[in-house]
Amino acid sequence: MRALLSAGIISLILAYLLSQFYRAFLAVLSPVLQSELGAGPGDLALSSGLWFVAFAAMQIPIGSALDRFGPRRTVACLLALGGAGGAAVFALAQAPWHLHVSLALLGIGCAPALMGSYYIFARNYPAAIFGTLAGTVVGFGSLGNILGAAPLVWIIGALGWRTTLWALAAVTLAVAAAIMIFVRDPEGLAAGHPRGSLAELLSLRALWFILPLMSVNYAASAAIRGLWAGPYLAEVYGADDVLIGRATLAMGIAMVLGSFLVGPLAIWLGSVRRTALIFNGGAVLVMTGLWLAPAAGIGPAVALLTLVGLSGAGYTLLMAHGRAFLPPHLVGKGVTFLNMFSIGGVGLLQFTSRPVYLSAMNGQPPAEAYSDLFLFFLIPLTIGVALYFLTPETPDD
Repeated sequence: MRALLSAGIISLILAYLLSQFYRAFLAVLSPVLQSELGAGPGDLALSSGLWFVAFAAMQIPIGSALDRFGPRRTVACLLALGGAGGAAVFALAQAPWHLHVSLALLGIGCAPALMGSYYIFARNYPAAIFGTLAGTVVGFGSLGNILGAAPLVWIIGALGWRTTLWALAAVTLAVAAAIMIFVRDPEGLAAGHPRGSLAELLSLRALWFILPLMSVNYAASAAIRGLWAGPYLAEVYGADDVLIGRATLAMGIAMVLGSFLVGPLAIWLGSVRRTALIFNGGAVLVMTGLWLAPAAGIGPAVALLTLVGLSGAGYTLLMAHGRAFLPPHLVGKGVTFLNMFSIGGVGLLQFTSRPVYLSAMNGQPPAEAYSDLFLFFLIPLTIGVALYFLTPETPDD
């Protein structure tokens, strides 16, 4: 674990913590944004979806930039321009469309944060320990989910939401500066080494049945934690912002614990693939519970939402599974390609969840409407898990 103790990796973890925070903080801000800007759940679904779509669209260019310029300049520049700039636009927002612009910029700024550390791990360390290192980074970075829950409610109550966003812009800029100062890029590939291409990536048959689950595995966890948990608890149970903050805090803690557990669990079970099947199969069961019993009570609802958060740790397992099949010259493009499918799937389902929600709310009680929404996330997840059974074990298992 000495790999995680350098100032450069710590600064990249802080960047990923901000990425997790920015993708999840709308759930807590939803009441104040509704009252002050008139931004309803549909507007916030669009804003959140734009974050993920912008994030995903940047992955292929980021893969090339990592190979050409290294993680230091790639992460620092995008985080400073998109991350700090997006937070500033949010602080100045006067209408819902300003939030759309802000979240798109934040998605661009956060896009390379995790991939910077993954690139360094993939180039400098054996594939067999990639999952443990990657899961640890996600675990520490997922503290951003916790900060974006009850602590954010307290800070907004003390400072106001606009002042809070200005402070976040300053923090984001400081982290970008730390990355530029402390991160050390891996050595470049030897002269004449093949550069690789998207076509070569797509020719890796081992990835074919990882990619469908990669596209939907994180979608339910990210979308519900970052967007739908707040409206669901408010509209079905009449929850206030304090209760919503506590519920999303529980989801965030579960995400952190899951990310720390996946690496050791995969080693104990002797298979990354088997561990991923357990996590994602469990996610199917949890989403089935929310679909069938969306109004079972506030206690069961929060418990199921917490388990949805835990299921998000399956992302790290799928990244480790896919990384094991990448040759050295495809590491930069490969890890960002996998991440593009994951985040792109979240963005697509976020966008399409908005009309599903609006249609379901037309003439139905809130509980039945959210049942339809949970089914919308459950169906592609079930298909992805079924296809994942066709994947091979990693070469190290």
